[in-house]
Amino acid sequence: MKKIAVVEDEIYMREELCSMLKKAGYEALEVTVFEDAVKYLTALIPDLVLLDLNLPGISGFQICQDLKQKTAIPVLVLTSRDQMQDELQALRLGADEYLTKPCRKERLLARITNILKRYEGRPNLLEGQEFLLDRGTYTLYIHNTSVVLPKNQGKLLEALVSSDLVTSEELCKTLWGTMEFIDENALQVNLSRLKKTMATLGMRQKIVAVRGVGYRLERPVDL
Repeated sequence: MKKIAVVEDEIYMREELCSMLKKAGYEALEVTVFEDAVKYLTALIPDLVLLDLNLPGISGFQICQDLKQKTAIPVLVLTSRDQMQDELQALRLGADEYLTKPCRKERLLARITNILKRYEGRPNLLEGQEFLLDRGTYTLYIHNTSVVLPKNQGKLLEALVSSDLVTSEELCKTLWGTMEFIDENALQVNLSRLKKTMATLGMRQKIVAVRGVGYRLERPVDL
């Protein structure tokens, strides 16, 4: 049974959506703590997220952006905001569909079905800005092409995409499973190889060192 998480602060709307989803054969999961929604959803790994934009304490735009940076979970925005600029912003941040309230049940269910079909067979995909990484094979999909990364480069990229900041110790454990007898130069060599691969593929993200802490993947300002 497919799991659909409903991120909606209006209780009656949330209950109505969950009831509709259950009747349609889905498992409906209510999300009511919005500032920790991304952390919760990342751990839960639903098959789809229904996301409102007007939420207390945090914008739905922020949730969409953070979720899409960390996971390949599809997002369907369902909101009362009907301005074109809001729709374009949500799509730029990675939303898969954008529907405005009120929305006919048949239309919503049809969009849900279409999104789930598109994502079938993609549980291993980690979604970054302008690229996808298959965590099983370390195949990188970017600019309408694909390339299989060397194992160490794939592991490093996966770690960097999955977290806002990764320590050197964490990266060493990712590559070798330990910090014992690991020379810092060995990590630098592997990072340099990944940087070269990223540049060759035209990736606009940069691996940036945070002095005394570790590394992060920096996005261009226009993303």
